[in-house]
Amino acid sequence: MTKRFSLPRLVVSAKFTTLAQTAFAAAIAFGVAPSIALNLWVNPSPAGDPFRDREPHQIGDQTEAAFKAIFQQGNYPAAERYLEQAVSKEPNEPLAYAMKASLAYGNKDWAKLGTYSQKTLENGQKLISSDPLRGNLYTAVGHFLEGAVVLTREGTVNGVPQAFSRLRQVYEYLDKAEAISANDPELNLIKGYMDLLLAVNLPFASPDQAIRRLEQNAAPGYLVDRGIAIAYRDLKRYPQALEYVNRAIKTTSDNPEIYYLKAQILKQLGQKEKSQQMIQEAIANFDKALTKKSQLPSDLVKQIEGERNRAASLNNPG
Repeated sequence: MTKRFSLPRLVVSAKFTTLAQTAFAAAIAFGVAPSIALNLWVNPSPAGDPFRDREPHQIGDQTEAAFKAIFQQGNYPAAERYLEQAVSKEPNEPLAYAMKASLAYGNKDWAKLGTYSQKTLENGQKLISSDPLRGNLYTAVGHFLEGAVVLTREGTVNGVPQAFSRLRQVYEYLDKAEAISANDPELNLIKGYMDLLLAVNLPFASPDQAIRRLEQNAAPGYLVDRGIAIAYRDLKRYPQALEYVNRAIKTTSDNPEIYYLKAQILKQLGQKEKSQQMIQEAIANFDKALTKKSQLPSDLVKQIEGERNRAASLNNPG
């Protein structure tokens, strides 16, 4: 534990809201959902568990459907509708509130971010008695999100002491969950994402252990592949990033955000290798992401369009 918190406080806390964003797919808003995406998830599996094929936990059908709408389809309007049902029909499920907090963060709705972060923490704590693994896990997530709230309201400098205290509690409860089931896929997915983002942003930290955690024990596989692709992108290890994003595309081919990620990787690799062919392929993937821009927030659409235009200018210099 001591080693984790010998990091410079400003560096760690400055990454805190980004961790929340990555771990729960924030930076999102809503457009108009194509009806076909809704039809894909009308029959969730009976256990309502998107993480475990064996010995599933009772998470809830609506929460599971929202999770899949976000992470498999990149369909946030559909996810919002499922989450409204989840908080009504599955009011004790902390994952539902964690996703609601994530959506609020993406919409820059700080009041709702605070509300749903608190509900994540409260319901995580309540769950400890009946499901100690997930209860401790989402108590950690709740503290994590509450730290993001502090930094959002107080700013990086003023919010450092409170956020750092929350980060200590995050790892305290993650350690408790890990002591119960170190190989649990849900635990390893969330902790793996957190550890990876810290590793790729701190020059003296190694991401290899976090990558192994994801590869060996985390699930679902499409989020494992996506997380590792993001890590390798940020580490500027573009061939490896391309390998993992292609793996993610095989299992989430309808998600526009995957093509956006592939476009970013190809653009950087094309610049590094001075390859016009790769730049052209990057543009094609930006365009593929934009074919489903109705599922994406307007700010993200503008961001993709801007990056696409910059890639086009590289393809047509002068």
